[in-house]
Amino acid sequence: MGQKPFQYTALTKEKDLDVLLQEIGDARVVMLGEASHGTSEYYTWRTAISRRLIQEKGFNFIAVEGDWPECYAVNRLIKGYPNAGGKIAEVLEVYRRWPTWMWANWEVAALVELLREHNNQRNQGEKVGFYGLDVYSLWESLEQIVRYLESNDGQAAEAARLAINCFEPFNRDPQTYARATAFVPTNCEHEVIEMLQKVQQQRSFSNDPEQDFNTKQNALVAANAEKYYRAMINGSSNSWNVRDSHMMETLDRLLELHGPDSKAIVWEHNTHIGDARYTDMADNGMHNIGQLAREKYGRNNVRLVGFGTYQGTVIAGKAWGAPMQKMDVPPATSGSWEEMLHNISTDDKIILSKDLKHVPEVQDYIGHRAIGVVYDPKYEMFGNYVPSIIPERYDAFIYFDETEGVHPLRMKSRGAKEPDLYPWNY
Repeated sequence: MGQKPFQYTALTKEKDLDVLLQEIGDARVVMLGEASHGTSEYYTWRTAISRRLIQEKGFNFIAVEGDWPECYAVNRLIKGYPNAGGKIAEVLEVYRRWPTWMWANWEVAALVELLREHNNQRNQGEKVGFYGLDVYSLWESLEQIVRYLESNDGQAAEAARLAINCFEPFNRDPQTYARATAFVPTNCEHEVIEMLQKVQQQRSFSNDPEQDFNTKQNALVAANAEKYYRAMINGSSNSWNVRDSHMMETLDRLLELHGPDSKAIVWEHNTHIGDARYTDMADNGMHNIGQLAREKYGRNNVRLVGFGTYQGTVIAGKAWGAPMQKMDVPPATSGSWEEMLHNISTDDKIILSKDLKHVPEVQDYIGHRAIGVVYDPKYEMFGNYVPSIIPERYDAFIYFDETEGVHPLRMKSRGAKEPDLYPWNY
């Protein structure tokens, strides 16, 4: 165990988060990261932080790296809308797109239960929301638009049907669409833009306070998804930028929906929330939602919190669409940010960036672990470390010396008990 070259707070109980809450202060947007999409501790501690932000600082909603239609179903459940379902685990079955374990897991079920209990004690306008920021749900969003508009706005519904018909030859597969249109001028861009304009022009039909917003958001998702999938096939940074720009646009719309004094919590991977200008992503012309939020709202109004681990296990797949499995996460590579934190002490810890100002090792780029939904521990050293200037990329960092994989609903053994995810006392 080495020297302690900078100040940190050991993280053992929920009260230890006080130092982070103090650092967050009056920020309007708090982004909570993760170094993988399959680590239990990231979910459970983000839940603990989010609970305190909601109860102590009046945050209005959580927006996550998930698809809009599925997350909106969860939003309706936690707010007690009619016909929204009753059993949390059943509602989370809406997450059918691979990787299902990201949101259909027991850690998220615990978060949903917490939010539902919080909302049960409040009037409709005071209830906390749960929304998806992502752009993948092209077909699902189109279908939701048509179903809603068929009984409300014939002109907009017809535009949505034309958009769906344009995509029909591609077997409901956006990637097939992208490949088919890569080298020919024919695509469905005109149809989705026309639909978006028609939907945005429609008058309000519903007494449901969020239904019109939901319809317009699905139209925006469809338009940006079409753009994303076409950009993706070219293999350039443009598809990444389309996706993160959409997430930022959705965050803006949600803040506007909730009013001028609203506050947002964002859950996404470190690669999205950690300011891209202080990584090698910038060299490739890429931006992300953390950077865009700082630029729009000002650095004092945005707090970016990274998460990471030294070793443990994770849920991931060996290839895109492959079966999920629990994999070992080996000790962090030599010279990395995670190894530095491990060598300081094996404590789980909270590090504030302002306490790193006099640590020369982190004033320049240092390798920082990032595990995606596709992972193979054997090749980790060749592509799982993002060069980062840590104290600029984040405002704070939460480190775990050893972590375990998330607990997917679909991997639950018959008769097994739900995992004990929150050992601390609230």
